[in-house]
Amino acid sequence: MTPFDPIFWTALLKIIGVNIILSGDNAVVIALAARSLPAKQQKQAIFWGSGAAIVMRIVLTLFAVALLALPWLKLVGSVLLLWIGIKLLTDGEEGDDGIQSHDSMLAAIKTILIADLVMSLDNVIAVAAAAKNDTLLVMIGLAISIPLIIYASTLLIKVMERFPIVITIGAALIGWVAGEMVWEEEVIKSFTSQYPRWFEYIAAAVGAVLVVGTGKLLAKKAELQQGKAPIN
Repeated sequence: MTPFDPIFWTALLKIIGVNIILSGDNAVVIALAARSLPAKQQKQAIFWGSGAAIVMRIVLTLFAVALLALPWLKLVGSVLLLWIGIKLLTDGEEGDDGIQSHDSMLAAIKTILIADLVMSLDNVIAVAAAAKNDTLLVMIGLAISIPLIIYASTLLIKVMERFPIVITIGAALIGWVAGEMVWEEEVIKSFTSQYPRWFEYIAAAVGAVLVVGTGKLLAKKAELQQGKAPIN
């Protein structure tokens, strides 16, 4: 396909639409990861983290079929997501004393990259299908749609500052996606296929509860330990 072909523009619109619809959870993670940074560093972390994510997403899409053929990929990804969700909740309860802003921003960028890697599997498959193996379409579509996700992340940070409950909801969403990924793992398909589709929602709910419950428990434990710490 060429840029002068109407099919090209139809496919491009599909890629942008699919990527925006499927990237709501990515926007949540980006916002969560950068929320504790100063305003200036928030913008830098979102810019650099999302910029690197664009490159990574393009590479992932180009190798989507090969990646998803690997056994246990979704299971490993779900474990990473659970860890990210719990860590985001516990990080929200920790103070900034003794933490250099440079290190914090790098940590936020790293979290954005890991989360985008794990949570982009559905995006990658859908984009690859819509692009019909056209590399130019993949790159243009992602380059257009990902900045829209960055803008959504910036808005989410402002909402989180006003309504902290959104942080917990975001972490629960990450756990939900992790539960879905476990249920969709091809290696255990012979087991999961025996059950109705709504069992997938149970697995997703378990993931959400696991993240929120564990995150809150660890945050409470850290708070108690700080309260018992000797005052210098």
